[in-house]
Amino acid sequence: MTIAFDLPDLSTRLGGCSPEELDQLDFGVIGFGPDTNVNVYNAFESQAAGLSPQRVLGQPLFTNVAPCMNNFMVAQRFEDAQDDNTVLDETIDYVLTLRMRPVKVALRLLSSPGGTTRYVLVKRQPK
Repeated sequence: MTIAFDLPDLSTRLGGCSPEELDQLDFGVIGFGPDTNVNVYNAFESQAAGLSPQRVLGQPLFTNVAPCMNNFMVAQRFEDAQDDNTVLDETIDYVLTLRMRPVKVALRLLSSPGGTTRYVLVKRQPK
């Protein structure tokens, strides 16, 4: 089964993937727990962002790894979904700016009430 960026119920499918399966995807996968510490970081995102998993895993996503996402468009949506105990599954156009030239991407934000891992998926635009 191929896992695509826009697949329905993607959060559940990602949770069932091995690290090796996540590394085969053609988009970035960043998973983090309720404390916002990164616990999933696939090879695609590591290579595209130029950050090694050793540097990212265990670090707070919105302050240490991707402070350019610490705003109302990304981080606040996760907080609101958690506070409201609602499902978050939104795709937004975004521009990443940290440690690189501005890069246009699509972000898919995934969170489920009671879920242990929330996800930011990163699909880079073809060059």
